Amino acid sequence: MRILMLGGTEFVGRAITEDALARGWEVTVFHRGRLEPPAGARSLHGDRTEPGGLALLAARDGEDGWDAVIDTWSAAPSVVRDAARLLAGRAGRYVYISSRSVYRYPLPAGSDEGAPLFDASPDDGDVEYAKAKRGGELAAEAAFGDRTLHVRAGLILGPYENIGRLPWWLGRVARGGRVAAPGPRGLAVQYIDVRDLAAWTLDAVEKGLAGPYDLVGPAGRTTMEALLTACAETTGSDAEFVWLDPDRILDAGVEPWTDLPIWLPPGEAHDSMHGADVGKAIASGLRCRPVEETVADTWAWLQEIGGRAPQRPDRPDVGLSREAEEKLLRSAQP
Repeated sequence: MRILMLGGTEFVGRAITEDALARGWEVTVFHRGRLEPPAGARSLHGDRTEPGGLALLAARDGEDGWDAVIDTWSAAPSVVRDAARLLAGRAGRYVYISSRSVYRYPLPAGSDEGAPLFDASPDDGDVEYAKAKRGGELAAEAAFGDRTLHVRAGLILGPYENIGRLPWWLGRVARGGRVAAPGPRGLAVQYIDVRDLAAWTLDAVEKGLAGPYDLVGPAGRTTMEALLTACAETTGSDAEFVWLDPDRILDAGVEPWTDLPIWLPPGEAHDSMHGADVGKAIASGLRCRPVEETVADTWAWLQEIGGRAPQRPDRPDVGLSREAEEKLLRSAQP
């Protein structure tokens, strides 16, 4: 198959590109040139946010089109709109890597693709993340109609992560000592390995799937304890986990999700992020590897690149400072 990746040099886009190449597919990566795409991909340079930035794609009238366009854009929906309009007659389908953030908050545990959605516009410029993703969906639909696939991802972890969540935990646990572990131990963590997302997405292209799919691992498949234990075993750490009650963490002014990545205390936010019903994706063939494999492969990748993960410039750094963690641990002492 012939695929056009809009992006394709970082995290989700890179994982999809590598998987497509491994299948023997022909992949064209349209990107700004900051990083090189995986070896074997055809590289086209352009900035889709600039006037005339898509001209290189528009000028390729003498060549065949693509079976699918895959777009990971997460900012202004108007950028998706312009690309989709340009490519509507040159590609078989438009795959938009969206997010479960498009659903109105809070989401009860067990919610699926039928949950209420945010209002948004395909013509919006810079808007908040949830409306940007929903606007991007509408933009793709306006141009491609029922040839559009929305991959509504949840929390994404794995190699190439440029947000810093799992890399932060791996680095912290590797340092050893007493580690502030957010409880309760058995608190469910719902995520998807980026490579499982890539595999499902490309399988969906082959099958001709369309419409929205919530794409994240089954709810309750792993826990905070299993995740942190895997970090310790993978890094060979002597870390001593000090499991802290959620109220103690919150009373100390520690922010869930940002100060303690991945973790959300029991309640509305946790149910919304870690309680999705993904039966539709599973029925369509979603397969998820164990947390131990995701953790081990992410650690191996970090070692290959010198131990420090890349950071997206449009996302804040995550993780507790040493001083804040020490203060939190002292508050846990009897």
